[in-house]
Amino acid sequence: MSTLTQSPAWRALQAHQPIMAQHHLRDLFNQDPHRFDKFSLLFNDILLDYAKHPVNQQTIDLLLALARQQHLENWITRMFSGDKINQTEHRAALHIALRAAHPVFVDGVDVIPEVKQVLQQITRFVNAVRSGEKKGYSGKAFTDIVNIGIGGSDLGPVMVTEALKPYGSPHISVHFVSNIDGSQLSETLRQLNPDTTLFIIASKTFTTQETITNANSARHWFLTHGGSDNDIAMHFVAVSTNQSAVEQFGIHAENMFPFWDWVGGRYSLWSAIGLPIAMAIGMENFSSLLAGAREMDQHFMIAPLEKNLPVMLGLIGIWQINFFGVTSHAILPYDQYLHRFPAYLQQLEMESNGKRITRDGEVFDYNTSPVVWGEPGTNGQHAFYQLLHQGTQSVSADFLAPCQSHHPIGNHHRLLLANFFAQTEALMRGKNESEVRNELISQGIPEASRKALLPHKIFPGNHPTTSILFKKLDPKTLGSLIALYEHKVFVQSVIWNINPFDQWGVELGKQLAGKILSDLNQTETVNSHDSSTNGLMNYFKANQ
Repeated sequence: MSTLTQSPAWRALQAHQPIMAQHHLRDLFNQDPHRFDKFSLLFNDILLDYAKHPVNQQTIDLLLALARQQHLENWITRMFSGDKINQTEHRAALHIALRAAHPVFVDGVDVIPEVKQVLQQITRFVNAVRSGEKKGYSGKAFTDIVNIGIGGSDLGPVMVTEALKPYGSPHISVHFVSNIDGSQLSETLRQLNPDTTLFIIASKTFTTQETITNANSARHWFLTHGGSDNDIAMHFVAVSTNQSAVEQFGIHAENMFPFWDWVGGRYSLWSAIGLPIAMAIGMENFSSLLAGAREMDQHFMIAPLEKNLPVMLGLIGIWQINFFGVTSHAILPYDQYLHRFPAYLQQLEMESNGKRITRDGEVFDYNTSPVVWGEPGTNGQHAFYQLLHQGTQSVSADFLAPCQSHHPIGNHHRLLLANFFAQTEALMRGKNESEVRNELISQGIPEASRKALLPHKIFPGNHPTTSILFKKLDPKTLGSLIALYEHKVFVQSVIWNINPFDQWGVELGKQLAGKILSDLNQTETVNSHDSSTNGLMNYFKANQ
């Protein structure tokens, strides 16, 4: 048994769980009409409501005791102080420095001047492209930006660019290529003109297989559709730390935007990795994105734990995962602009906390990150909500929505939010046997039909949801929302004693792919793997 599961705070929560499990959520609301006031928090324009969880004040006190037992406040201080809390890679984890307004030190050196220097480089470049001052080889202004990256070099920029489309330029379209499947690159390039297209190659090492393969193919397309070797420097830029590889590709050093080893990929959209975001929405809006994150950072750093949005969001997740057995968590944004937010959080949470080993190298005897997934409402309602309401899986969910729409067409937004509120209430309340029977009687359904229909129309309810409402999805609010989830993940990592800033599990598949690629390039029958892999590879080779 681990130290955590034998600790006083953990055992107190274990003893408390059966007490709360006896109470249906609808009964908790019936017993206390002030639950919302007690179990919701407001920060700027962001409202966090966790009242639809099986909690009372004792639950919250016990969760806070667990956080203090695990020295959460000290870990927060250590992260913001630049301590090397990513111990397996001997690095600090300072994505917060990318939006900080005060000195942040790594090995005794304030990194903020260097951060500002890169931001100034980005500003000059973005302004030159967006204004038309910087042109392609034919003398025309750029109309299309293609970002080539993968993982954190793609998911964050894609999500933010989609979320902030109302703030985009009508003169510039931003495209993203991440998949090594040539279909994505081909479909993207098919609609573009080389003389008005600018490529951003985002790879810290400039050796990432998928990114460099796509970059070389984009380079070939450029050279075979009108561009020359000398034009590469005008149409390709890099976000990287490998200057020699960048220059060998044909990109000038002044068009290389650096970032640092204390920035993890999934935390990097605030850095030069965010160059396509800045291209899409402009530097003023990009600065607002940073400002929103910075305000959430300050809140996370100084707010009391019980009033702290990331802390409470993280602890509620701990309560569900470790004491109610939830292994699946849905992100359900009722805003089409946030359609990539579930995928972004999928990487943020599952790559950070999808671990089986503690910081001390011990195997867990408790669950860590759930499976994170989701779709925008109301699309999801007509796809998988059936399982949420009446399935056998235990799923928790975060519902997110803006109070104001960028497109107030007719009654669309009010109808959208009516569905938002209805779904969280329905998941909480359900519909019991008595209610279903009375409903069927009122509809004049004959008794025999009522008996047959009755079990199918019962909704157990008692499904936990968190609601996050905000005034409007603008750059500043989005920055705060992203930082809220970044810090939530960190809170949970502290409770679980996880290093959330490494990702060794990503490496094995990459290593094997290199050997397999070599085998696929040979004409001989493959027999050096297991029988399944051999059979699959040989079938591919026979039919490619």
